[in-house]
Amino acid sequence: MTFTLAVSVKRVVSDQIEQEMCKTQLTKNILAHRMGTSRAAVNRLLDPENTSITLNTLEKVALALNKRLKVELA
Repeated sequence: MTFTLAVSVKRVVSDQIEQEMCKTQLTKNILAHRMGTSRAAVNRLLDPENTSITLNTLEKVALALNKRLKVELA
């Protein structure tokens, strides 16, 4: 995956997380608590330029948002 593609994918993911946080009025601190991580880790998760994200982290955030994770190849 090229860097620009990785940034594009991360931007979509971080936007989806932020939209869900707004919809449910969830703060970064509460999300971090639900994920069992720090607010700094949530900030990295929401940073569209930071492309280092694991499936484990995506699963944790999905569970914290009461969502399911769906990974798809196209």
